[in-house]
Amino acid sequence: MNVVSDPTAESEFADFVEEATGPLSTNGHAPEASGPETHAESPGAVPPIALPKLAVQAAYRATVSGFDLELRVDVDGVRPTKRVSGDFFTRSGATVSYFGSFVVNAVTVTTTADEVKVEGRGAFTWSAANPFVRVTIPRVTILQQRKPATLTFLNAAGVAGASYVCPFASRYLRTVQWEQDSVAGTVPFISYDTGSLSGPAGSPARVLTVSKAYQETGIDLQVAGAPNVVPVGSAGSDAKWTDAELHAAMVNHFSLHADRPQWRVWLLVATTHVGGYRGIMFDYSDSFQRQGCAVLYDAIKGTDADSQRAALRTYVHELGHAFNLLHSWQKNLADPPAPLGPNNGFGDLSWMNYVQNYNSGTGQAGAAAYWAAFPFQFTDNELVHLRHGFYKNVVMGANSFGKGAAEIDPDMFDEPLVDNSGLALELRSKGAFEYGEPVVAEIKLSTNDLRGRETHGYLHPNDDFVSIAIRQPTGRTVVFRPMMRRCADESRVIRLDGSRPAIYESAYIGFGRDGHMFEQPGLYQLRAQYLAADGSRVVSPVTELRVRRPMNREDELVGELLLGDEQGQLLALLGSDSAVLQSGNDALGTLLDEHAEHPLTVYARLVKGVNAARDFKLLTPQKTITVRDADTTTAISMLKQVEQASTADAGVDNITLNMAMHCQARAEARAGHTAKVEKVLDRMVDIFRSKDLKNEVLETITAEAKTAKSEIVGEETGA
Repeated sequence: MNVVSDPTAESEFADFVEEATGPLSTNGHAPEASGPETHAESPGAVPPIALPKLAVQAAYRATVSGFDLELRVDVDGVRPTKRVSGDFFTRSGATVSYFGSFVVNAVTVTTTADEVKVEGRGAFTWSAANPFVRVTIPRVTILQQRKPATLTFLNAAGVAGASYVCPFASRYLRTVQWEQDSVAGTVPFISYDTGSLSGPAGSPARVLTVSKAYQETGIDLQVAGAPNVVPVGSAGSDAKWTDAELHAAMVNHFSLHADRPQWRVWLLVATTHVGGYRGIMFDYSDSFQRQGCAVLYDAIKGTDADSQRAALRTYVHELGHAFNLLHSWQKNLADPPAPLGPNNGFGDLSWMNYVQNYNSGTGQAGAAAYWAAFPFQFTDNELVHLRHGFYKNVVMGANSFGKGAAEIDPDMFDEPLVDNSGLALELRSKGAFEYGEPVVAEIKLSTNDLRGRETHGYLHPNDDFVSIAIRQPTGRTVVFRPMMRRCADESRVIRLDGSRPAIYESAYIGFGRDGHMFEQPGLYQLRAQYLAADGSRVVSPVTELRVRRPMNREDELVGELLLGDEQGQLLALLGSDSAVLQSGNDALGTLLDEHAEHPLTVYARLVKGVNAARDFKLLTPQKTITVRDADTTTAISMLKQVEQASTADAGVDNITLNMAMHCQARAEARAGHTAKVEKVLDRMVDIFRSKDLKNEVLETITAEAKTAKSEIVGEETGA
């Protein structure tokens, strides 16, 4: 077996060449030309036809005994980024493992009639003995077969180390398999003619499919097999999907595939999300991260040009998340941070921006301005990531969204030197949590402008407009990243003024994509950042909370029962029927059976109660939908105990209690106890009245309870 410690160093495998195999063109596309070939003429001869030269922009691959190398050359052709990059994989017996990646971000290109030479210093994921890179590619005409590229690594003195001859593989720089399933009653997007509606001058009209949109970036997004149409069965064609159901669908789908990183992505076309979202990307700390997403058909359906254009953007946007592309305004939170575009990212003309939030910062804002200027492409730095990002940062199932819970620069959340936003943000929680207790934070957005201010109402971290930095007891500062990213791609304009001075949101931040955030007893410091509709970054004051050490053996056991990864996912999803989370449900069952009187058991009752109150759709690996009907008896019992535990300062927070009692009222109505709906909601108002809330908050709760009484009964009786 060959053991390779540094593929840049000279070895017995240098210059190994396989037979070059490559057609004149691939995937039915005409090859790009980079310039005519010239020939010397004899006196009196007929001038020869000048044949254009092919661009060298392409992927090249070599297989060496012990090594696979994928090389990407991107110095000419379509939107060249002036880079070369590559990935090394080691072979051992029948197994292949990832070794490392490199990229040359600043290149010198020398082009002659016969050759393109690219040189520069590389950035490597390992310590390279020979960090300088030289790639030479013979130039050929459109009628000739492409020639191999030769990759050579050199040291600072120019002495060559290892060299690899890499046959041409594809005109695309990366290739991804795309699977798609659609729920019966939905109509998957097919194509959109960008000339159907007015757009920016200089952007050519063309027919774009989702695959074609990615092919224009240099990514060959290949449709893998015929899409499946999933029968809805007893769920009904108008069924709404919850986060928990979409999560279960995703894990069931990928249970059929290898548990490893792979260039493979799945997209589910579902009907409607309970929150009205257009799309969701599944992302949490296991091998399934960034391998699946969903688009919600009812939010983007329509056959007119506007609807088809919006559908194209939604599909490309959600799949972009699977490639580890963040929203335009979040790039500075990536690891490593990427520069923000104009106006804190809101000015990006990108698939990854929100149409309604587009704001150039120079007077052009809103959907009309976005579409008038959008050329149907990714930005330059997004293109660099897609083509040349290190393998694990791009491939599905490897590094998490934004890479991971890596330490960030705390200064990123410092207060701005000047803040004329007219908005104020507060992050609040109780001062101390027991060991293992789910950490829930309340987020408050208010105005300090007597004239009032308009902005958007997305305060939950799942919607990506609020970020929360957490300084842990070790001194490490990390960002909470939710396990599911909702794309709140619709306008939710609110006005904050004297009649409505503030809005509130409750967020469980104890578990996210990177696991549990508050496992260690000690002092934590938290600060939130809200990105307003005009691009302003509003920062909260620092708040502190302490996680106490367990006082006795039972406290320790209860804490451990709540701190498992599956329990964290169940808390984030408010329950699930997914078989993948069965051990987490078993742990919560143990909590209820063996520690029923412990104060933290209220969280197990909350999860079990909310999940029991709803029908639960399961998309099976066989592509059928089964439905578990709501268990109203269990739901009412569990949620009534949550209510009783939370009447004073103990139990769940106020916003969660509000949600739980609305859920309890719906369960009563579902059970046919319509008279009890009013009693549950009246008790809720009385509980909050006893908590001495601010008048405007209590008035809002009372008004919402009054509306809910008629709505809940009407939903169940059809009135």
